[in-house]
Amino acid sequence: MKINALKGMKDILPNEQRIRDYIQGKILETYRASGFERISTPILEDSENIDKSDGGDNLNLVFKVLKRGEKLDSALASEPSAQTLSDMGLRYDLTLPLSRFYAANRDKLQNPFKVIQTDRVYRAERPQKGRLREFVQCDIDILGDSSCNAEVELIDVTARAMLNIGFKDFTINVNDRRILRNMLSNMGFAEEDLDSVCITFDKLDKIGPDGIEAELKEKNFPPEAVSSLVSFISSDTITLDSVAARCSAPEIADDLRYVISTAEKVSQGKYKLAYCPNLVRGQGYYTGMVFEIACPEFSGAVGGGGRYDNMIGKFLGQNIPAVGFSIGFERICSILLEKNYQIPDSKEKCALLYDDSSDFPEVLAEADKLRESYVVSVIKKAKKAGPQFGMLESLGYTKFAQKKDGQWIVK
Repeated sequence: MKINALKGMKDILPNEQRIRDYIQGKILETYRASGFERISTPILEDSENIDKSDGGDNLNLVFKVLKRGEKLDSALASEPSAQTLSDMGLRYDLTLPLSRFYAANRDKLQNPFKVIQTDRVYRAERPQKGRLREFVQCDIDILGDSSCNAEVELIDVTARAMLNIGFKDFTINVNDRRILRNMLSNMGFAEEDLDSVCITFDKLDKIGPDGIEAELKEKNFPPEAVSSLVSFISSDTITLDSVAARCSAPEIADDLRYVISTAEKVSQGKYKLAYCPNLVRGQGYYTGMVFEIACPEFSGAVGGGGRYDNMIGKFLGQNIPAVGFSIGFERICSILLEKNYQIPDSKEKCALLYDDSSDFPEVLAEADKLRESYVVSVIKKAKKAGPQFGMLESLGYTKFAQKKDGQWIVK
């Protein structure tokens, strides 16, 4: 039998798990102190819900689950396909499950509903640094509030969580899809092409104006529209005002101006806010503002989110305003572990060593006393002390308690 974890998934050793638990605990503490409440949802979702969720490219990365029993036999006997053989899949993020949860439990929930989800999600993609097939997301969402204050609050609470776990030099980039789509439409791109144009425009930082031009031409978009966009993004500086001036309704940028200016006041200089004109994010369900967290220790985003006012309406037939912000837990953990992160003010680890002649109830009683000052593990002495001490020291034990002349001595 194979002993290694599946590709894109990993086993976590105790030292790392202890740090992960602490980091997640600090995030949860920050969220709960701000009045958000935690829920849990199943890891499996109905295939119909997944297919209609507007998850963008993530829909191509869903782990599908085969039908079972007679349903599977019937599907195999007909013309089998991925659609007919599967009736559910593993969740690819936490937004779809939350939307379904809210639709099912709306009458039992406070309005607006401020919610926490910290859970595992799954994507069948090519594993690489900071990108696994099974990973943890830490989400907060506000459902039922259409005002821009919801965006400001999510930015504030998420940033405080990042600060509380030790991040300082990070930037929250923000944009509004409505502004970008309005500008592109005004430049001559057809409404049905805007999603595709936005996907290309999102790559501006990676491929530059020349790359944007080449990709848009390859997609056979109108030359005049492509030329207008490339000319604009080739200018020295793209500002919110310059983008708004290209829109048919410049006032469309007022909400984003409010969020940036208000969030900057709240930040008190502890983190940065920046307008990012090419920020799109991959999920198709976003309807307005979108945001990402950038930090110098990682090449990609370590968190992100946005407004998705239409998602819950797919279940209720009535749109509910909704906005969420997610911290990429695996990515922030990898950054902190690479920096040899240590849990602040944590107790030293002490190994209480006993032998065959020890009175075990007395051993446990002594361990309980020592736990006022240390994290204490009761361990039977090995025949060879040297290798045992070496192993314990490698696992972070700095103190050792042993009985000598009838007294327990800690060294």
